[in-house]
Amino acid sequence: MKPSEFSILLNGLYPDLTTPQIEKLCQLKELYQFWNDKINVISRKDMDNFFIHHVLHSLSIYKIISFRPDSFILDVGTGGGFPGVPLAIVNKDTSFHLIDSIGKKIKVVKEVCNELKVENVFAEQMRAENTKGTFDFVISRAVTRFSKFCPWVVDKIKEDSKHHLKNGIIYLKGGDLKDELNAIKQKYHHSIYHLRDYFEHDFLKPSKLFIYIKNNLIYN
Repeated sequence: MKPSEFSILLNGLYPDLTTPQIEKLCQLKELYQFWNDKINVISRKDMDNFFIHHVLHSLSIYKIISFRPDSFILDVGTGGGFPGVPLAIVNKDTSFHLIDSIGKKIKVVKEVCNELKVENVFAEQMRAENTKGTFDFVISRAVTRFSKFCPWVVDKIKEDSKHHLKNGIIYLKGGDLKDELNAIKQKYHHSIYHLRDYFEHDFLKPSKLFIYIKNNLIYN
């Protein structure tokens, strides 16, 4: 998909986005292609589907929740900056903290954000369990199993909520997650959103899911 085609697609799917926001989103592929040739952060085969598999997939969160301007979001295992960078572009007054244990990936995030002047992103090489501070939401894309991921971050979620979804984990993942979710249901409540219900066309595979998880010990 060409940037001009993706621009038209974004205008149809997200009519509230400004022209500068759409322009930045459309510039992402060129920037990531440049850095991917130097530091392999995205499968070179997947670059052909970059706009759909990475940018639009990240923006699927924006279909379900728009973060408040005074919110703090933690993106765990961000890799080259997904879903954090696209979400930071469309939630320009929200603060995003992007972390990954691999330094070269964080370098790419910083360079991309610097080039596009995305000023609401703080990126650092850091493991989730060592991250300081608390956040309204923790977001991630298929980093590991829920039983491993949730204990890493549950103590980093603020108790006071200000969104229509109570503070928690927003996780993008696909496939059959029945066993994974059953393993955590005693401690964590979860809701599943099928992304196919939010897009008229089959841009994302039917198996792509938005998983919302909150701690039963905090929210009854």
